[in-house]
Amino acid sequence: MTRRRTILACATAGLTIVGPTAQPAAAHPAPTARVRLLALNDFHGNLEPPSGSSGRAIDENGNTVLAGGASYVAAHLRQLRNRDTLTVAQGDLIGASPLISAAYHDEPSVQFLGDVGVTASAVGNHEFDEGYRELLRIQRGGCHPVDGCSPAGRWRGAKFDYLGANVLLKNSRQRPALRPWTIRRINGVRVGFIGVVTKTTPGIVTAEGIKDLEFVDEVAAANRAARELKRRHVRAMVLLVHEGDQVKAGSRPDECGIEPGAGSRIAREADPEIDVVLSGHTHQQYICTVKDPHGDPRLFSSGSSFGRVITEVNLQVNRRTGDIVRSSMKGDNHVVTRDVPPDPATERFVQTWKDRVSEIADKPIGKITADLTRSQSPAGETALGDVIADAQLAAMKDLGAQVAVMNPGGVRTDLTYAASGQEGNGLVTYGEAFAVQPFSNVMGVVSLTGAQLDALLEQQWTSAGEKILQPSSTLHFTIDRTKPVGDRVSAITINGTPIAPTTTYKVAANNFLLGGGDGFTTFTEAKDQVLGPIDLDALVTHFTTQGTITPPQLTRITTP
Repeated sequence: MTRRRTILACATAGLTIVGPTAQPAAAHPAPTARVRLLALNDFHGNLEPPSGSSGRAIDENGNTVLAGGASYVAAHLRQLRNRDTLTVAQGDLIGASPLISAAYHDEPSVQFLGDVGVTASAVGNHEFDEGYRELLRIQRGGCHPVDGCSPAGRWRGAKFDYLGANVLLKNSRQRPALRPWTIRRINGVRVGFIGVVTKTTPGIVTAEGIKDLEFVDEVAAANRAARELKRRHVRAMVLLVHEGDQVKAGSRPDECGIEPGAGSRIAREADPEIDVVLSGHTHQQYICTVKDPHGDPRLFSSGSSFGRVITEVNLQVNRRTGDIVRSSMKGDNHVVTRDVPPDPATERFVQTWKDRVSEIADKPIGKITADLTRSQSPAGETALGDVIADAQLAAMKDLGAQVAVMNPGGVRTDLTYAASGQEGNGLVTYGEAFAVQPFSNVMGVVSLTGAQLDALLEQQWTSAGEKILQPSSTLHFTIDRTKPVGDRVSAITINGTPIAPTTTYKVAANNFLLGGGDGFTTFTEAKDQVLGPIDLDALVTHFTTQGTITPPQLTRITTP
């Protein structure tokens, strides 16, 4: 049959054939591939809905709403996820966690985050709270070397990759201590993820746990990782950075009300090959556009903390070049409201761990006659800080301690007189004490001369701001903020006696401070260090010994 007759015959049958072989036309793929990123940061083990101010968020209408909780995070992620989605995070997923997670070294939280699809995360400073070796265990699996396996059995390791391009092993010719980057394939294209953590980490975690590590500049490390990805022909790049900016009070989720700082510096200076910068650390919410070194726009965002916000970024990747089409990028911060049905499987998961930890958490340890809070006197002294310092002095007295000091940032919440659970008013439980001091720092006592103690107290003011050390009842001093930094402390007494510059005194503190944390570097010059119990154990023992504690008068630090 001739070609003309074939066409005619088919036409009479109601068919249309183009060309001699009559094959259907192949569908051409779209020139770009859609990708959706969903991101979390600073989850801090908040499996249960956080309470107080930690459980509230400002929504897109400027209203304050209840937010957060693992079952609601899972529900919102399910609503936002499509077939083009990758879920990532920006660090501090664990550490400084509620007891439900921390009692089991945050294994429950890492399990939850893997189950909801997190595929990669920057490492945060709090991931190092229990040290580098413990972080490797969380990543790779295995039971805790001291506490053994949790009730769930042998830990299998995180389902996602922790990334830390700027975390290096000391004396190793720049060898990374963690994976610098990872590559994920989605919708037929490849996306590279680079992770970095704030380079200030050595000053805000316990020195012993990171003694083998070096934290280098975030931008230099990110750029080095970007070059490695480019060599592997990956052009679509996302930087997960555990560093960020502050914002003006009351900022809505999608506002860019940032006060440019360390986070936006990284976002502006990072290699132009990096298309998106997702940040964290400051617990703020913002969606911004910054200019990269070539002057091209780059998305820069952060999603609050404690599971209260999920950042959504929609973008398209050019299939031919493999690069992100920057004009296609759109960011949106979604508040994790509690007005949706919670995810049932996650609810059951959280309840299981809540039941497991309840026997520990509900154990009474003592009583208080009124609220013990972090509310500051004009001098910066707090009732709860004083009680913790007294507890630490009592725990270290047998090792020679004459005074104790507590860093204010280590006091995480208040102890309230009104009952928050089934216990009676004024009753303090182990779980409540843990919420106040969740870091498991080790207590120590060191020798400082009077001159060094004076120098230490002058370090309460640094470029990072004011951090007033909370003193035990045996230590008194006066501060005058009108004087220059370095000459603001006077009238230092121990047990009522003025200190002498050349006399040696025994000072107790947690190992975070003893390692020079929060800028108190004078502690690193101390001698004769002897270690004692965990700081939480010291507080629990103090309550048990005292029975009932009344808030002390705030007279240990005075002002002119």
